[in-house]
Amino acid sequence: MTGFEYVFPAIRGIQAGREYYVSMCPMRLLPKIFLFDEVELVPELRAQRLINKSRLPEMTRYITSNPDTYVFSAITVSVDAQARFDSIAEEGDANRVGMLHIPMSARFILNDGQHRRAAMERALREKPDLGDETIAVVFFLDPGLERCQQMFADLNRYAIRPSKSLSILYDHRDSTAQLTKALIAKSPAFRDLVELEKTSLAPRSRRLFTLSALYHATAELLAGMEGEPQQLAELAVSYWEAIASRFPEWQSVRLGELSAGEVRTDYIHTHGVVLQALGRVGNALVRRSPQQWAKRLAALERIDWRRTNSTQWEGRALSGGRISKAGHSVLLTANVIKGRLRCPLTPEEEAVEQAHARGTSDA
Repeated sequence: MTGFEYVFPAIRGIQAGREYYVSMCPMRLLPKIFLFDEVELVPELRAQRLINKSRLPEMTRYITSNPDTYVFSAITVSVDAQARFDSIAEEGDANRVGMLHIPMSARFILNDGQHRRAAMERALREKPDLGDETIAVVFFLDPGLERCQQMFADLNRYAIRPSKSLSILYDHRDSTAQLTKALIAKSPAFRDLVELEKTSLAPRSRRLFTLSALYHATAELLAGMEGEPQQLAELAVSYWEAIASRFPEWQSVRLGELSAGEVRTDYIHTHGVVLQALGRVGNALVRRSPQQWAKRLAALERIDWRRTNSTQWEGRALSGGRISKAGHSVLLTANVIKGRLRCPLTPEEEAVEQAHARGTSDA
């Protein structure tokens, strides 16, 4: 391919004394130019992690389901070749703007963005019109495997995923997220008692719940429910208001009679595993007793929710005296609540309960 080259309009910058270039690439060229063919190489000879193919369907759906609002950040590419930058002016600000010429024999190494590239390749098969759109590309002229590996390490060194609560707070596509946020705004039982940003609560936090815990609990409550969004929102508010009325400790925190830290330490009913179990129980109650479910919640007041009630909660909501985050803990906790509310267990819940009983007897 000697003499043939790619030409990108670009802006030139400097980092660590090295030139780099920012350009735009049409989506349709993304999978054609920036290939990822290192699957067969051992880790020490690669400059990237292998593609996690299980992530691609979700990323592809995100693009195809939101063609008017999706957002992709820039991909970062190392170019293993001698490139030429022709600026449009000799001096001044315009000296940083020009055309980047890269030989077609160059090797492009993706330092960041291989999953975005692969997802876009799949999305283009479903929506070819996306090919006319562009994605930002940052080019580094850094030949050599060692430098590329170091760039990958540096680019990911401080990458931290936002907390689940913050992701829910800023998500305006997820209907359950929107409903949960509306619930918090409308319900006196939760207003000012929900931590909207963090997924865990510090001992001295004045909040009783986290947004992520309430989100998952509400998702359990409404799982498989049919109805207009407004109807589901009203059901969620009604249910959680009814639940709150059965826990006097929640009201005591609101009135300043108890601290949130005391309640979280002494009781289990503000923690995610129990909230999610209550959501699961609510789903069953609403389906079986659409007119009487609120009255049946009165039995919640006869349950000993104290953390010291290890006979009841150890191996279910608790593990070694600490709140359990295991998936089966929600089912085992819901089973106790269902038993008190005289609500039959599902086959799945029965199976989990029997396995728990066998494990307890073996111990």
